[in-house]
This record gives sequence, structure tokens and C-alpha cells, in this order.
Amino acid sequence: MPAPPPRLAADALNSLLASSPLLWRGGEHSRPRTHSTGFPLLNAELPGGGWPVGALTEIMTSNPGVGELSLAMPLLQSLCGDGRPVAFIGPPYIPYSPALVSAGLSLEAVLWIDTSVDADARWAAEQLLRDGATGAVLLWDATRDQRSLRRLQLAAEVGHSFAFLYRPMSLLGVASPAALRLALSASEGGTRVDLVKVRGGGRTRSVVLPLLPACL
Repeated sequence: MPAPPPRLAADALNSLLASSPLLWRGGEHSRPRTHSTGFPLLNAELPGGGWPVGALTEIMTSNPGVGELSLAMPLLQSLCGDGRPVAFIGPPYIPYSPALVSAGLSLEAVLWIDTSVDADARWAAEQLLRDGATGAVLLWDATRDQRSLRRLQLAAEVGHSFAFLYRPMSLLGVASPAALRLALSASEGGTRVDLVKVRGGGRTRSVVLPLLPACL
């Protein structure tokens, strides 16, 4: 089959680039699909003004309980309100139902998966993300395996879901395919959020947010 004329091939490529939020060309500003984080200060620092849709977001903490779950809570509330379930996989504590309800989540829309095998937890997260029915998957995992992380990123893209990966601060120096990497630490007046990596963003920035302790 003869190759299409160069002009037609170029038009087809330009159409693909224009229609996909996951592709962008150097020299142009990317326009990712996003959903508000619920925190105006953080929205202002993120491309598109919110959490990237169909992407892996990595949240690192030195110790649990600095507000890492509260950071995602406005999004989880919105997803549950739209009838899309959210999944907690391998959290450090057993989810506390009254606290989740108080935070605005419907228990019928919350899935809790507990496993002692990290590989099983990542497999479950990948399946839920790829299916697309689950609005957001929150996974606690400290793997350094780049292949596993790339599979999570790809699954989020396929399912157009939100993937939150909670990891220890000790992995800050380890490369990650995540589109967004945030480092959380206690700070006077709230929780300091350092934007370590922002796909399509500029230099590293920090904001201080009034986050509440985890409600798991």
C-alpha cells in the first residue's frame, strides 16, 4: 500500500496531537484534562488547575498522618457524589467508617483491599484503574520496580482514572514515571506540599495547606 501524501500524513498527526490530552509538542503548552484539587493555592501551581486525569500522582511523606489523605479528599467526595467508587489498597491503618462518612464519602462507594503481598496490591490497583469504573485508586506501596510503576501509569491512562501512590520520603531520589510527585511535611500553619515533579510545569514550588490528619 503506498504511503499517504506528506501533507495528509502531517494533517493526521496534527489531528491526533490536538485531540489527545496525553500528547503534546515541544514549544507548546500542554492542556491536560484535570479536576480541581479543592485547594486554590495548589490548583494555581498545577498545569490545568488540578489533579491530572488518567495519570499517576505520587505522594511522599516522612510519617503517615500529615494530611496525605485529606489532600485527596475533595476529589474523592466529588467522585463518590457522581456515583464513581474509590478504592483504598494497602493503607497503613484499617479505614475508620465513621470518619469516612464524616468526610463526605458514601461507604457504598468505598472499596478497601487489604493484602500482605505487595505484588497483589499493585495487581489489584492496575485492574481497577484499567477498568475505568473506579474513579480513583489510592495505593500504599514502596516498590522501586520501574516496570510496575509504568504499568500503573499506563493503566490510569487507559481507564481515565486518578491514581494516587503513597510512598515513603526515602524514595524521593528514586526516579518515577509519575506525572506528578508531591512531598508532604509538617509545617507551621498546616502541611507543606513540595511539588517535586510536575509534568508540563516549571520549577519546583511549595505551598502550605490546612490539611487535617488522616481519617483512616
